[in-house]
Amino acid sequence: MELYGIGSRVKHPAFGDGAIIRLHAAAYEVCFMQFGVKMVPKDYTNWQIVEGLPVEETVSFTEAEKGLARILRAWSGLSLETVPLGDRWKNGQLILKPGDTGLASKEMPIDTFFHKIVMMRDRLRVLEQQINAHKGLSDEEKVNLQQYITRCYGSMTSFNLLFKDKEDYFVGESSKD
Repeated sequence: MELYGIGSRVKHPAFGDGAIIRLHAAAYEVCFMQFGVKMVPKDYTNWQIVEGLPVEETVSFTEAEKGLARILRAWSGLSLETVPLGDRWKNGQLILKPGDTGLASKEMPIDTFFHKIVMMRDRLRVLEQQINAHKGLSDEEKVNLQQYITRCYGSMTSFNLLFKDKEDYFVGESSKD
């Protein structure tokens, strides 16, 4: 039985694409892109090893972080670029206050909210790339789907005030031309 190290990329018949993130005595802890973290026995043979890495004794946090970033880039198509938050928002809080005074407000660090907005933008970009590369869609169908994505960007322009740099802004239909 061959053992695989942290960062090895796998394709499971039920859970899809994933990466080994931790080794246990009898199982691998695998993070699957669509199903999260699952335990897979070390003697499991029905998956495809996309990229097997050797087992190493110790892995530093920094090495694990770099490995995870590499895996995410390889599997997700996302750029994982660093997009700076506008200086005035750093260490801020997003407060959602319901109209019903009997309900509690919801607070979250604005950095967390900002990260979700950036991830939404990245996912829209990946969707655009997948539409453009799709072999089963006609050019007319691609244009129609692209128009929906452009409208999504337009709907998200109100979040532009969070960005530090204008080149990171969402651009909708009217301001694209």
